Amino acid sequence: MAFTLEIGQKAPDFNLPATDGKSYALSDFNNKWLVIFFTCNHCPYVIGSDELTAITAEKFAERDVRFVGINSNSEKTNEEDSFPNMVKRMNEHKFPWLYLHDKTQEVALAYGALRTPHFYVFNEERELVYTGRGVDSPRDISKMAENTLDIVLEAVTKGNPLHITATNPIGCNVKWKGKDKHWMPAEACDLV
Repeated sequence: MAFTLEIGQKAPDFNLPATDGKSYALSDFNNKWLVIFFTCNHCPYVIGSDELTAITAEKFAERDVRFVGINSNSEKTNEEDSFPNMVKRMNEHKFPWLYLHDKTQEVALAYGALRTPHFYVFNEERELVYTGRGVDSPRDISKMAENTLDIVLEAVTKGNPLHITATNPIGCNVKWKGKDKHWMPAEACDLV
């Protein structure tokens, strides 16, 4: 069995606290399309591409696409990824998504999150239709040749065939509790 969710698999449930003071479960989202992405506060790949991710989220909101960011990084590896710093970052940037905290890292394991950022696009039945990168140069979007997430959402929201279902996420690895900051589970590997 693959570490990361495979195309067609159902989104694992969760119940996580958000920076808005509420908690959210998968069932709280009834949008036609759901983008769940694993992110954090400190990663240069996240910081470099968050503004473009925000533009993409705003563009597709009118097509019933909802974005939900999840931070699963251990704050013991990087204090900047703590929940109070998540709240601070959302207050500063007002990103157009909910920002959830996966302190136990159980959700990251259930989804098989590899890096930050790592995107998962689910249809109305919450079946995975795409997993991988948002863009091909997240650290420096001035060098971007492809906004993969935009291409995927453009296709699925128009009912067109999806020619890209998996790419390798580009970014920092998830910071796992009690592990070296570069550690990844043995069964975690590239998607393509």
